[in-house]
This record gives sequence, C-alpha cells and structure tokens, in this order.
Amino acid sequence: MAGNDGRRGALRKPGTKKGPKVGTGGHSRRRLEGKGPTPKAEDRTYHPAYKRKVEREKRQAQEAAIARARAKTSIKIPEGHELISGRNPVAEAVRANVPVERVFVLDNVKDERVEEVIRKASALGAPVLEVTRRDLDVATDGAVHQGVAIDVPAYEYLDVADLIAQSTQQVGEPLLVALDQVTDPHNLGAVLRSTGAFGGDGVIIPERRSASVNATAWKVSAGAAARVPVARATNLVRALEDCKKAGFFIVGLDGGGEAELRNLPLATAPLVVVTGAEGAGLSRLVRETCDQIVSIPISSTVESLNAAVATGIALYEVASVRAAEASQE
Repeated sequence: MAGNDGRRGALRKPGTKKGPKVGTGGHSRRRLEGKGPTPKAEDRTYHPAYKRKVEREKRQAQEAAIARARAKTSIKIPEGHELISGRNPVAEAVRANVPVERVFVLDNVKDERVEEVIRKASALGAPVLEVTRRDLDVATDGAVHQGVAIDVPAYEYLDVADLIAQSTQQVGEPLLVALDQVTDPHNLGAVLRSTGAFGGDGVIIPERRSASVNATAWKVSAGAAARVPVARATNLVRALEDCKKAGFFIVGLDGGGEAELRNLPLATAPLVVVTGAEGAGLSRLVRETCDQIVSIPISSTVESLNAAVATGIALYEVASVRAAEASQE
C-alpha cells in the first residue's frame, strides 16, 4: 500500500538483525572434561612418595659417582674377591694364612704390622703395589683403611658337619654361636670378635637372609674373621638339629625367655647360643628347636639389645660360669 513504507515500525534499525550470538566457546564443555588424569604419587611434591623418589635419585647419583670414581682408580677388585683394609684386620688375615692376591699400600706408611704384611706377602709371591690415598679411599668406599689393604679371594665357609666335628675336638666343652636372620655385616663382625674373645669355636649362619663374611665383617671383627670359622647352613633348623644329635644343647636369646641368662645351668655343657635379629627376634621354627629360651635382664626404658651386644653378653656369661666351675675342680 502506498505510504506504508513510511511507517516507523516497518523499518529495521541498522545492526538489529537477528543471528548467532557470542557463546561460551566451549568453555563449559572443557570445564566438564576435568583437568586430566591424576599425577602419580611420586610426581606430587607434597606426597611422601615424592620425597622417597628424590632420595632414591640422590642415592643413584651417588652410586653412579662412586662407580665413575672406581673406573678411574688403579685398584680393580675381581668379582667375588674382598678388599680387607686396616692394619689390624690385614695383619691378622696374613697371620692366619689367608690367601693374599695383592697388597696395596701408601708410600709413607711406617708400621710394624704393615711391614710384616709386606714381608709375608712378598715371600708368598703376592705383588705389593704402591697406590695413592685417593685410590684406597675409593676402593674402600671411604672406610678408615690406615694406608693398607689386601685383595683376598671369597671367604671359604665350612660345612656345618665339619664345624661340629672340629669344635668337639677342641679342649673343653665346645661352644658355637648361630645367627638367625642377622643381616647386618657389622653385627656379624662383632659376633665373630666376641666369639673369639670368649672361647667360642665357630659361628653358624644361614645361606639366605643373613650377612656374609665380607669386607665390612672383616673390618669389624678386628681380625677374628681369620681365626673363628664360619659355617653356612642351607637350613638353620636342620643345622641345629644336627648339633643336637652331636650332643649340643641349644639356647636361644629372646626378651621373653622363660629364664634369665645369669648362672645358666646349661653353660657347662656343649652349647649353641642362638641370636635372632634385633626387633624380630628368633623365627618360630628356630625358637621351637631350642632346648631353652633365656633372656638378658635390661632396663624397662630399653626395648631390646643389638644382636651383637646380646651375643657378647651371653658368651661372657657362659665363659664366666665355665671358669668358675673349672676353678672348683
């Protein structure tokens, strides 16, 4: 109709055309999708697993640094051999006729024990090599070597039957020590030292879950590892049963023992003293094999004794009872 185009309502204002409007752009959808999978525990800085991961990586880095240092040192120890260091342990090993492959010594060491080691090693045809302090530091993992070390073959263990036979041939009543799941070589070395000091004839250890006679045990034993024989048993319970058949009594050390160690009646008989790991104590089967379980009286403020300390106390008590009886005869 004429004139209609003049109506104000018939005209659309510029920019008012309907169409798509600005939306979320997918923000809501992405919000619903979440933030992705949860990081591993060891990747979360606040989690204990992260701290363990950091410690593990630090330890691995240290081990790698030691390996690199060893690759540069002039001291190379064949697989299966041990490096015994320290003047007393080295001298005792040589006096006990332990086979010596090589002697490593600093050029400025002046000591009678070291001179004795050099003389005996030279007489046996073992080369004596002059090395640097850094070489010995690296080869002994930073242990106190006192300027001398020897390379020896792997320790030769006795059979349990041989140790039993050997101990019964000694003067006086035989005395053996058995260690049940003691995995720290420091403890083994200390037990060897106490066994030698209090007249023990040898130590029995299981093949599995036990420390071996390595460089650490040699060092702590202060030479006793060269004098006190060690037998390795495939089954400790069976080894203790063999000792029983040979006339030994088996006494186990445990905090909940039925009797106290003091004035132990069985001390004067052929005896095997059995010590378990600190905290865990004797395993069930070993405990059941013992003829008697005894305890060492200690203060209530202390939960338990170190395995080596407990063994040393027990051996001292046995030696005291035997000495007292011998004096009355």
